[in-house]
Parts: sequence; C-alpha cells; structure tokens
Amino acid sequence: MPEFRTKFAEKFSGQSGIGELMDDLGAAMASGEMYMLGGGNPARIEEINRLWTARFRDLLMEEQELSRALLNYDTPQGHNLFLESLSSFLSEELKTEIRPENIAVTNGSQSAFFYLLNLLGGTCSDGIRRKILFPLVPEYIGYADQHLEDDAFLGLRPRIEETAPRRFKYHIDFEALENVKEPLGAVCISRPTNPSGNVLTDSEVAELHRFCKKRNIPLVIDNAYGAPFPQILFKEINLFWDKDVILSMSLSKLGLPSTRTGIIVADEKIIKAVSSVNAILSLATGNLGQVITHPLIKDKSILRLSHEVVRPFYREKSLKTQAWIEEYFGNIPYSIHESEGAIFLWVWFRDLPINTDELYQRLKKRGVLIIPGKYFFYGLKEPWDHRQECVRLTYSQEDETIRRGIEIIGEELRQLR
Repeated sequence: MPEFRTKFAEKFSGQSGIGELMDDLGAAMASGEMYMLGGGNPARIEEINRLWTARFRDLLMEEQELSRALLNYDTPQGHNLFLESLSSFLSEELKTEIRPENIAVTNGSQSAFFYLLNLLGGTCSDGIRRKILFPLVPEYIGYADQHLEDDAFLGLRPRIEETAPRRFKYHIDFEALENVKEPLGAVCISRPTNPSGNVLTDSEVAELHRFCKKRNIPLVIDNAYGAPFPQILFKEINLFWDKDVILSMSLSKLGLPSTRTGIIVADEKIIKAVSSVNAILSLATGNLGQVITHPLIKDKSILRLSHEVVRPFYREKSLKTQAWIEEYFGNIPYSIHESEGAIFLWVWFRDLPINTDELYQRLKKRGVLIIPGKYFFYGLKEPWDHRQECVRLTYSQEDETIRRGIEIIGEELRQLR
C-alpha cells in the first residue's frame, strides 16, 4: 500500500476532535452500555416519529412521488419543488423576497460548512491569506478541522458575565473585534451556539452585520437549532437575513439527522458556487429529507411542530438536567452557561484538580461519555485555562440515562476533591 504524502492526507486522515467524538459515539452505540452525554444526536420525540412514519406510508402509496425520490438525480442545487416551497416559506418568515435561486441544499450542514469555509477563507487569487473569524469561542467542534489550510481560523475570547449563582453567559467582546487587523474572508457564528447554548441577541447580530459590511465580507449564521425550524430556542429573537448574510439551516435537529439535509440561504453568487461544489463532490444532493418535509413546509405545519412540540420538549429536558446537576454536584465549584437554546449544557468546573481531558477518560471508564472543552476553542492566539475547565453535556437522551450519567459525574468530581 502507498503512503499518504499529500497535504490533504496529513490534514484529513489523522486525528481530529470531531473524528474522535464520532468514533467514541459509534463504539458506545455498539456496546449499548454507555451513558451518552457527549453526542449531538437529536432526541426521540414520539409525535415527530409518528409523523415520519406517516410520511413514509404516504410515499409508499404515491408511486410517482416515491420514484422521483429514489430513481432520479436532482439538480446540484436541490429538489425543485422543495426549493420553490422553501423560498415562499422563508420569504414570509423573513419578510423579504427569497427566491429559489437564493437556496441550495447540501448533504448535511457539515458538508455545507466545508464548502463555505473554504470558499470564503484561505489563500486567495490576489495572494492575500484571508481568515475566517469566529467572534465568540467556544464554537461548534465540527468547524475546527474543516479548512484545507492550516491556521485559517481566528477566534476571539468572549466576555464572561456572572448572571446568577452558578450561572454565567458569554458575550462578544466588540472592542477586541474592532481591533482585529488580519485580512478576513468571513465572520461565522452559530445561533444558538453549540456547545454553550448561547443565543446572540438581535443587537449583537446587527453589530456583527455592521462590522462585516465595513469589511465587505459576509456574515455566516449557522441556524441548525434555530428559527424558524427546529426552533430549539428558549428566548425570543428575530431571524435575520440580508444579501450579504449566509444563513445555514438543517433538518437534523427536527428529527431527521440520517437524511443529511443541509440548507444554505444566500446571494445567488454563493448559491451558484455551492451548487458547483455539490456537482463536483456529490453529483447531486440526497433528496429523501427534502421529499419528506416538502408538504410540511408548503402548508407551514413545520412551524406548529417546531413551536408546539420540539421547543417545549427540549426546554423541559434542559430544566430537568439543570435540576439533576444541582442535586448531584452539590457544593462542587461549577457554573452552567445560561441555557438559551440548542440541546446541550456547557458546564464550567472552576479550580478543577485535573483538566477535562483527564476527566473525560476517567468518566469513560465508568461508562459516561462527555465532550471535553478544549476542542471548541480553536483559533485563539493565546493560552486560556478556561478551555480546559469546561465540558459539554447533551440532554437529548432518555431521562434515566441523563440522570444516572450526571450522578456518576458528581461522584467522580467528589473523589477528585
């Protein structure tokens, strides 16, 4: 067998945070003996699952629609009927014209960000190396290793506000943002933020947009957990889009992760570029997720599901999990980031005797999977102890799995102290 010698091989065939996470999750799923508090898989919501079962039954009864879904390539941009219905739906939600030409579908939002981060950042034709700026880290682990070039990302430390006893919140440091001197290709945020559950306010997004307009670069907003679907938001915000904003959406957290359906809403030039990359890498996008959800988008029932089923379900799970943490962690020094959305709690262990890598290994031996914080702090120029004091916990699992997992974490922390 030949050795891998290319830069691509060095970058993508080795270890990565997201690779280690998915390997551990796969091994845990196979063993069936782990308390899975580390992954990002959405919860099993019975009403949502009944809906998917009904949609598959409908497809089996409608031979022509099933044939279209399974037997034909769609365009590299996506399924035409889906694009038309989604453009009409988003035009009404955003109160601005969104045309089918403003939307592209990708094989999951992970693929979408591989395209976008490499299209917008890196060494450009004018010889200038433009970075992707993450103005508030910690940020999503899945971005960290996506660029073809090394050192393509720049991250900014947040301001930390103590909001209540054992509670805190990250804020963008706009003074540090204005002092960024490096050439930039784009600014990227997730809203809600994975891992912390932080939701940037409308005013913060508006300020970022003004910054991007001054720099003549796009603002990329990852909306995988946000509005208008799946609406895993616990505070009221306005969905924002403009011609120089790239909005990413997904069907995963609505309950269809295995269909790998990502959605990009952007200027036509960006959409054409994304479609071209789709054609080169995938020929076309998988259309099953598009076909399943098309009628829900067309009649807007996806809004009811998101607001009345998905959001209340996760809000209740978040509150339960916070209560179990308070019960089982007791007097251990910890603080939880304000839970404003997404499906995780971000816990900060102050003065932890070991780093969270070691805590992760100790808990893994006891059958509990968490995600250590270091993977989420990429792009920072300077060391920061905080990155080794935080962990991400998911609350999308069954209640007893979450409760017992947190109980074991509490036991382990007390032994350390």
